Amino acid sequence: MTSGVLFMPGKVLVTGANGFTGSYLCKHLLQKGYHVRGLVRKSSNLSLLKGIDIEPVYGNFADKDSVHDLRAAMKGVETVYHIAAAYRTEGVPNKYFWQVNFEGTRHLLEAALASQVNRFVHCSTVGVQGDIKNPPATEEAPYGPGDVYQESKLEGEKLARKFFEEHRWPGVVVRPVGIYGPGDQRFLKIFKFVNNGRFRMFGSGEVLYHMTFVEDLAAGIILAGEKPEALGQVFTIGGSEYTTLNELVARIATALGVPKPTKHFPVWPVWTAGLLCELICKPLRLEPPVYRRRVDFFVKDRAFDISKARRLLGYEPKFNLDAGLKITADWYRANGLLN
Repeated sequence: MTSGVLFMPGKVLVTGANGFTGSYLCKHLLQKGYHVRGLVRKSSNLSLLKGIDIEPVYGNFADKDSVHDLRAAMKGVETVYHIAAAYRTEGVPNKYFWQVNFEGTRHLLEAALASQVNRFVHCSTVGVQGDIKNPPATEEAPYGPGDVYQESKLEGEKLARKFFEEHRWPGVVVRPVGIYGPGDQRFLKIFKFVNNGRFRMFGSGEVLYHMTFVEDLAAGIILAGEKPEALGQVFTIGGSEYTTLNELVARIATALGVPKPTKHFPVWPVWTAGLLCELICKPLRLEPPVYRRRVDFFVKDRAFDISKARRLLGYEPKFNLDAGLKITADWYRANGLLN
């Protein structure tokens, strides 16, 4: 009940519905009674949507000629949740990140505005703030993108905020911290290496890292799409705590039931090897076996203050770090992914 009026969930559109975060968001929206449309490409892998009763609509928002498809997808939609993005993949030309994360965002914003969508929730990333100099960082901390993915996401975020302001249009930006949970492939490698005793810590391991369980993230994104207090704001969505990398890896080991890694190695040989691999592999469009960006994980602080989301959205993570890691580890093991 809000202001004496019964809240009735309406029709929403989720971009990237077939992805890791998008599929969880769709599930949570359905549980709250929303009619969910998922914008996907005809070539998309829809396996993560199996058993999730959404209405698929087809279109490629990165294509400048997709205006008709986008407007058709948004017909009758009250809120757009823009989750889809081009994520870091080696061997992909830089222009692809800009085509998806910047120009694609423009196409969606224009179509949503023309379709009189009531609210637009734009999913950015804490990566736009880069290495955090004074952790934990608030939403007002300086920008500092460190690669083309983060640069393109930053410009997409700026574009969305400019759109909201210039058109006096209800919009919100959310910035997730490191996302993990059952189905995630990004952190799988760390779990596998810890499980198999092959994880190596480069550097001191005393830098800070912040994670969010995907179920909590989905709930936070929905709050950004519902709460009047969210309009015109930027919110960091994260877990209730951040840790050093040493502690994070030790807690992953506990979740897996294996000894914690103890070996540390210097950073500079890996960074140098990454540089050489990039110089050799990128012109050939090959995936480098190691690259410099991976070293960032070991040397940059990534810790954030989520008090704004708590205060204005009523956001409160339900899964503490140990519980989330255990659920994730058990899922990896049950699906034979740790070997």
